[in-house]
Amino acid sequence: MPLASKSPGRRERNKQEKLDRITAAATELFAERGVDEVTTQEIADKADIGAGTLFLYAKTKGELLLLVQNSTYADALDEGRAAAENLSDPLDAVLAIVRPVVECNRKQVDNGRTYLREIVFGDPAEPHHRDALTLTAQTEEAIAAVLRRDGRTSASDAATRAHIVSAIMFVSMAATINVASPVDDVVQEIRDQVRVLLEK
Repeated sequence: MPLASKSPGRRERNKQEKLDRITAAATELFAERGVDEVTTQEIADKADIGAGTLFLYAKTKGELLLLVQNSTYADALDEGRAAAENLSDPLDAVLAIVRPVVECNRKQVDNGRTYLREIVFGDPAEPHHRDALTLTAQTEEAIAAVLRRDGRTSASDAATRAHIVSAIMFVSMAATINVASPVDDVVQEIRDQVRVLLEK
């Protein structure tokens, strides 16, 4: 008879509870004032933990932002995949994946731009950075899957085009010129470039 799975011990429950408090505190403060205007001490105080304890969960403020944004990015990617599922036009399907990611990134523009910078320049050895890179790869995989649907696009070409789409998204969302642009304008900019990429 197989052993029943053990529920997490007290130590693991305490760690998860602290992580939940840190995430909630950082989410609230970053949303209110933006990542650049919030100190790690304020996050620690709001989470009711010591600053030293905070750094056991995220070594930098950038890592804290990655922790917060990764969960909303994952939800946006799930939404995009579902929206693209029944669309036959490749461009429409790609944009169905892209739009929720752009919306997620633009909820607080400075946070979104800092998140992208952390993905590109952050320490890949940090766990929240690894999670962000995984989400980026999953986004590219979802786009590549859409591009392979026609049966004429090789897996290699689909992956290359998906990587280019990802780069287009990053630049459009991070560009200083687009700081004040609404979601629809950013998505249209991405659409215009992806349309040219997908033309045969």
